[in-house]
Amino acid sequence: MIEPRLSAEMKVQSLLRLVSQNGGFGAVLKKGDRISGAILIQCLEKGENPKLLENMPSLDGLPNWQQIWPQATDNNKELYEYISQRFRFDPDMWLIELDIPDAERLIAQMGQ
Repeated sequence: MIEPRLSAEMKVQSLLRLVSQNGGFGAVLKKGDRISGAILIQCLEKGENPKLLENMPSLDGLPNWQQIWPQATDNNKELYEYISQRFRFDPDMWLIELDIPDAERLIAQMGQ
């Protein structure tokens, strides 16, 4: 039996609301497909130390958010080039930015 899932837009809005309620800042940097776009999350803490997270497929269907960045670099240009490359491959993807301590914990609360 297939269970209903939230749209990508609903997931993004829920996460932004959760971050705001916890004293952080969140913004949509690029809108993707409203229904099924992949979501790429850029996590910062006080504007520093960017991390990228993406929900990877899992066998049990549960959320599986994995860190796909940082690489060993202080050069943000490499990060932006990586993100640009991802959008060339998947133009329907969302990019959101969260600036809050322990963003991974809030993302885990979001569910699938």
